[in-house]
Amino acid sequence: MKWICFFLLTWVATARAEMLAGVARVDITDRTGPVNDPCFAKALVIQQGETKAVIITLDAVAVGGIGRIGNGFMATVRRGLEEMGIAPGNVVVNASHCHGIVRGDLEPLIIEAVKEALKNMVPVKAGSGVGLETRISENRRLNMKDGSMVDMRRAYSMPLDDAVASVGPIDPQVGVLRLDRADGTPLAVLYQFACHPIMNPPSKGCSADYPGFASKVIEDATGAMAFFVQGCGGDINPVRYKEVTRAADAEPLGTMLGATVLAAAKKIETKADGELRVSNETVSVPRAADYEARIARIEAEQKKLTAALKPTNINFKTFLPLLMQHKIWPETPSHYSQSYLHDEAQGRKGIAQLDADNRVLVESYLSNIEIMERLTRLNANLALLKMHLKQTQEAGKTTLDAEVCGLRVGDFKLVTFPGEVTVQVGLNIKKAAKDAGTFVSGYTNGYIWYTPTVEQRLNSGYAQEDCDTLVAPEWQKIFETKALEVLGSLSR
Repeated sequence: MKWICFFLLTWVATARAEMLAGVARVDITDRTGPVNDPCFAKALVIQQGETKAVIITLDAVAVGGIGRIGNGFMATVRRGLEEMGIAPGNVVVNASHCHGIVRGDLEPLIIEAVKEALKNMVPVKAGSGVGLETRISENRRLNMKDGSMVDMRRAYSMPLDDAVASVGPIDPQVGVLRLDRADGTPLAVLYQFACHPIMNPPSKGCSADYPGFASKVIEDATGAMAFFVQGCGGDINPVRYKEVTRAADAEPLGTMLGATVLAAAKKIETKADGELRVSNETVSVPRAADYEARIARIEAEQKKLTAALKPTNINFKTFLPLLMQHKIWPETPSHYSQSYLHDEAQGRKGIAQLDADNRVLVESYLSNIEIMERLTRLNANLALLKMHLKQTQEAGKTTLDAEVCGLRVGDFKLVTFPGEVTVQVGLNIKKAAKDAGTFVSGYTNGYIWYTPTVEQRLNSGYAQEDCDTLVAPEWQKIFETKALEVLGSLSR
């Protein structure tokens, strides 16, 4: 019996069709303005038997919704590829979420790139691995001592240091898929990582941000085409994102990530008997129904904070020197110690009273600054809630359709969602899947804004992820359940 089982397994492996792959790229940079480094669309076509899968990676902010890419992008590209014998559901398009400016005529360029990749198909061997990269990302959400959460954005200031209790997690895993030609030379290196690519400052011009630099490191070292796939980076920033003591620069971060990918790819053993599977399902998730209530709470908080502003006799010009004097010389802020001693000897209290009055003014001004910073955060997130309330009302639907894609290449398994999925969701799915070759990506095959966890979605502190969203808290369970179903089917 054992020999029969062995024979059957050997026969299945031998009978499995040869895997083929081809790659191509096209520059999609808008060059009407300053350019720091180019943005690319890259096409990876994989075929096994009758199954063809197309993975398209874009150095762009999103696949529709925001940015230059329109909401009709997926339908147009799929129609063009269907004429080449590629099933619409087998097209996987992931945006890196970099904020580079891309051309407005991408669809024909990308269809031509896929056509070129099809022409370049060669037999390949596949292998997967995992790298760990902890140096370049941080969670943008701060858990506050009052139980709320605040996020780090350039749109507003940080909260007070002594009000912060802890920070959220990151996902340090870098998923790597390596495809080698039959002679062992690398054809493609696909790598998946979770982090917003928002480190390259606008003053440097259009940029693919850290994924662009990482891909260049990989390509220069291997000769393969590198494909970056954004993970669950909805609440993950590049490390030291809020730093003001040096210029923001994505290149060092990309260089470190590229080196990590190379180290992981080097350990991978590619095999010719890998399996290709693709699945595509549409799930219905509930739209948010609490916009009016959240808007009302913010407006009430704004009113409360505005009423708490304190009258003061000083402005910033007089506040700053007073603050420094009272912090550096708290006992004698207004004059030399001699003056204090002299007035005390003469029974005068003028300077002491001046210090007491100024101390109140300084504390009032500091309180007003804190209120101003809190109002700034509230104002920004209130605008997001109002925007999405209007979108929801115009949609006239209580649900939102979202594609869930599954892709398996050898031992590498990927499940995707069109939202800006926050990191804990990806961590939950990977933990439940109990498979080292499993990875989860947002930003794929559409764009439905942020998709935070239930806890984040119900945050009383108001952060971008829980205000810049179209979904109700129940979306998380729906996606996590479906993702595990998809991964299970890919593993069978």
